This record gives sequence, structure tokens and C-alpha cells, in this order.
Amino acid sequence: MRAFSKSSKLDNVCYDIRGPVMDEANEMIAKGEKIFKLNIGNPAPFAFNAPDEIIQAMTDNLRNAQGYSDSKGITEARQAIYDYAHFKGIPVESLNDIYTGNGVSELITMVMQGLLNNGDEVLVPAPDYPLWTASVTLAGGTAVHYICDESSEWYPDLEDMEKKITDKTKAIVIINPNNPTGAVYPKEILEKIADMARRHELIIFSDEIYDRLLMDGVEHTSIASLCPDVFCITLNGLSKSHRIAGFRVGWMTLSGDKSRVKGYIEGLNMLSSMRLCSNVPSQYIIKYALGDYTKTDDLLLPGGRIYDQREYIYNALNSIDGLSAVKPKAAFYIFPKIDAKRFNITNDEQFVLDFLREKKILLVHGGGFHWEQPDHFRIVYLPKLEDLEYSMNEMRDFLKDYKQK
Repeated sequence: MRAFSKSSKLDNVCYDIRGPVMDEANEMIAKGEKIFKLNIGNPAPFAFNAPDEIIQAMTDNLRNAQGYSDSKGITEARQAIYDYAHFKGIPVESLNDIYTGNGVSELITMVMQGLLNNGDEVLVPAPDYPLWTASVTLAGGTAVHYICDESSEWYPDLEDMEKKITDKTKAIVIINPNNPTGAVYPKEILEKIADMARRHELIIFSDEIYDRLLMDGVEHTSIASLCPDVFCITLNGLSKSHRIAGFRVGWMTLSGDKSRVKGYIEGLNMLSSMRLCSNVPSQYIIKYALGDYTKTDDLLLPGGRIYDQREYIYNALNSIDGLSAVKPKAAFYIFPKIDAKRFNITNDEQFVLDFLREKKILLVHGGGFHWEQPDHFRIVYLPKLEDLEYSMNEMRDFLKDYKQK
């Protein structure tokens, strides 16, 4: 009988945040085993609820949201995004330069499909949020990974980035604040990246979904605000900052010199129209969510859950023999290093599988974020403090005599 395989376009595509390790965890759950999940940045299961006014705004506008909207989004949502972009210094010219999306994820796929031909290259950070690499690959391009330097607060290695630019390179992706490291890039680094894009005539894609989840008084700078002459696409959304990941609310803004990207923008408009529009009920909450630019969420201040859990996980990891970690400045991820030589680790996926099977705790290995060495893993520190304490005690016990076979 005729058999159907997956498309060959998916041969080099991976998304290990929800990959084989999670598949095994789900099998364990199906057998009745309890699994502690430290793998996905989804606030709702950990009792982080959306603000009441956001829920009310969506409820109040459901009657208005029964039909399709303009493919780029309703006017009031795009106006709120336009105002927020200008608050951040992003030189967006008009509402036509703003597209709403079903989360940033949909837009990442869209911008790559609209740009890339087979063989085109895009610089993507390592470690990265893996959807960027997957979307480049699925669009026929090649993701070329530049290193972010753990010894320098996980900032991009500019020399490594520069030497990987070729005549096939079309764009640079930055993820700032970063997932999985929690790094926030200083203005000086961003200016140098902008200059690199300017000299090599590259597009900049800036994923800034965590720009309102900052701690320790750190300020976020949007790279588009530093280079009004360089074409930039800035992506953002409400999934994390307003704890509404399931509502799928994202957007992107186009800024800078558009004189040489007219064909590309035509392609984006076509792709935007083909999916008709983004989730209309969710579009109605954008203006309410972006109403106060200056307010800091109490969760991110000392005494707030995210802040206190960040402090705990950072200190706990660094107290365990064989582990070390750079303190994240934003978001709710930490990307610790494990002494691979000490534990004889040659396969980081096997390490997290071994930990899952013995301790019933789910992590994501560093390779899932295109980190080449088998010496990192990501922890999501959204679970309550007592659960993080339990998990770290189990990690300490697990590593006492662990050797990878």
C-alpha cells in the first residue's frame, strides 16, 4: 500500500522544546506518573493569570470580533502598536507598516517565507529560540549561527558574526531580551550590529517579545531606534508580558529605508492576506495592554514571584557542584552550564532524558537551542518556589554520582 512520509522540507527542521524528550514525558504522564515541567515558557499552568482588564476587554468586544478584520489588523490595535513603537524610538512611518499576528511565531514564519530563496543565508544566534532556525530552514534558507558569549553576559560575539557574513547573507536575527539566556543587550552592542547590517546591506530582524519583562532596573533598547536608515522588522507581542500565551497576540513593525525592499513588502502583504487576518478578539485587547508604557509589573520587582524565583534558581544552580549560570536580566529562563567532562556528557539530550527518567523532571537540552556543545540546558523558572526548590534538590542528588554511559 502507498505510504506517506513527511515532506523533505522538514528533514533539517527541529523544535526540541516540544520534541522527543517531551514525547517521552507525555508517555510517562499517560502511565500516571507526575512530571515536573521546567521546559516551556507558558505562564498560565503556573498560576500566572492575565490582568482582569485584559479579560474584560476581550469579553466586551466579542460581538465586534465576529468577522474578518483587515489582513494587517484592526485600526485601533495598530494605532496602539504605532504609539508603543514610537515610545520605544522605532521610526515606524504609518499604520501600513504594522502587521498583527497569531503570536510572534506566525510572523517569524511569514517573514522568512517572504524573503528567502533556496541557498540564502540568515545569521541566527546560538543559542537561539529554535523557531527562527526552523523557519529559515523551512523557507529554503540556511541558518548560520553566530555565537553568543557566555563569558560576556551572553552578548553576541561581534567578530564571530562579522566573519560569518557572505555574499549569500540576507539578514541578521537578534533576540533581545534573549531566550534562552535572559540576556539584555546594551546599546553599544546594538549600535555595532546596526553598523554591520548597514555596511553589508542586510535586513535586521529583532525579536523583542520580552522587552517588558525586565529586572534589576535594566533598560531595553530597540535596535530599530538606533538605525533609522536600516530596514528593520521588529517583532513583539503580549503572550509573555500579559500572561496570555493562549490568546496568540503578536505584531511586527517595519521601519527604516524601504526603497530597496518594495518587492519583499509585496510578498509580506500577500502572505498576510493569504491567512486572511490574525485572531480578531485578541486584537481588541492590544490597546488596553499597551496603555501604560512606564509601569513595571510587580512580579518583576523584589518580592514579586518572577524576581524571587529568578534569584532562587540562579543561586541554587551555582551552589550545585558541576553547574554554573549567568544571572538572567529578563524573561523567565536561565541557561546553565554543566561540566560535561566531569560527568562524561557527550550527548546533552541523553542527559535530560536520564534526569527525566530518574527524577521525573523535564528540561530542554542545549542542543534544542542550536548550542553545539553538550554542556548546557534550559530551565523555565515559572513554577512556584517550592517546586523549584524540590527540582534543584533533585538535581543536586542526581549529579552526586551521575556519569553518562
